[in-house]
Amino acid sequence: MNDDMREDYDFSKGERGKFYRPDTTAQVPVYLSDRLQEYLLQVAERKGTTLNELVNDLLERELSIVEAMK
Repeated sequence: MNDDMREDYDFSKGERGKFYRPDTTAQVPVYLSDRLQEYLLQVAERKGTTLNELVNDLLERELSIVEAMK
């Protein structure tokens, strides 16, 4: 057992759903290899955009190619 964990916790005053927000969407983290991230960061910087925008644009283009091949 972890030394930081107690045996029991008192949730009697807890409030169910206090932080639940039905209109939120989860952002899925994507982890790039160090080499790929560094390369794409350099490309994004040259283009004056963010890594996030660059990767989304690349993936959108890739998806359009896949859809065109169906």
